[in-house]
Amino acid sequence: MTSLEAYLEDWAGGRRARRDVAVTVAAIARAAATLSGLVAQGPLAGAMGAVIGASSDGDGQKLLDLRAHALFLDALTAVPAVGAIASEESLAPVVLCEGAPIAVALDPLDGSNNVELNAPLGVVFALLPATGYGDARDPFLQPGHRQLAAGFVVFGPHTALMLTLGEGVAMFTLEPASGEFRLTRNGMRIPPSAREYAINAANRRHWHPPVRAFVDECLAGAEGPRGANFNTRWLGCVVAEAFRILTRGGVYLYPGDARDGYRRGRLRLVYEANPLALLTEQAGGAATDGFERILDLVPDALHQRVPLIFGAREEVARIMALHMEGMPQRGGAPLFAQRGLFRA
Repeated sequence: MTSLEAYLEDWAGGRRARRDVAVTVAAIARAAATLSGLVAQGPLAGAMGAVIGASSDGDGQKLLDLRAHALFLDALTAVPAVGAIASEESLAPVVLCEGAPIAVALDPLDGSNNVELNAPLGVVFALLPATGYGDARDPFLQPGHRQLAAGFVVFGPHTALMLTLGEGVAMFTLEPASGEFRLTRNGMRIPPSAREYAINAANRRHWHPPVRAFVDECLAGAEGPRGANFNTRWLGCVVAEAFRILTRGGVYLYPGDARDGYRRGRLRLVYEANPLALLTEQAGGAATDGFERILDLVPDALHQRVPLIFGAREEVARIMALHMEGMPQRGGAPLFAQRGLFRA
């Protein structure tokens, strides 16, 4: 099977800009392989799930969060093409070289609440063109459609890397003995419609009416307006959800809701929503905040939050339609002003 290094070498050819992307992705993959070994040790590696500091999401910063952050920072610091790194575990970007062409944004450990549950964990990353360093945040405050590459690694029964270089999506599987990622699927495609959706139903009472309306349609099953039975999933790790959607289809919703601190969602636009949206679109799916394409949004802050809905194209279109139906038309009342599509 083709190794990731060979795949990247073949893609880059003799083009300098592509080679810079290739060596950066390879460095991320090597750090992810090291992190995979650490994750696999579980309690043998120590109290990796211990909360050792505060985090902006209120869940607390865990020891494994910081270990993961340090691994990727060290790996990327050694790459001359990388000019700046933005991480969920750091309030401000780290500027390495103002003349370098690539900025890397990443969440070094997605799903850290799963550390002590032996449940999925992951890493998600985006490569952006370095547009200048007048402000250290500048390279990261670009719309997602400018990403040079994006991917994620999910740690489960096996460790898998999903990668797009802007020409489709490929899946690589880590070979533990060699520490190499090997190509196991290429040309990933998300089926246009879905019979499976992921949302945290515990928050139903806080959802806005369009989200409730979509879930009600799914719950109504074969007797309802969709004429089909749906399954629901929730893994507590967005990259694990993305892996499932890329491999067998479905749709994922982490909407904004009525709770304080959740009105603009909880996932981060720059280093979570944008890379996942690029992967999704490259596999034939769609990604939105309910009203707009994720990749067209222009960040105004490094850690900006955003509602995120991604997956099967037809399901995302339906969710967007429900949001738009809820908007006032020509001064009239919105469809959902008093009630949803279904009676309580």
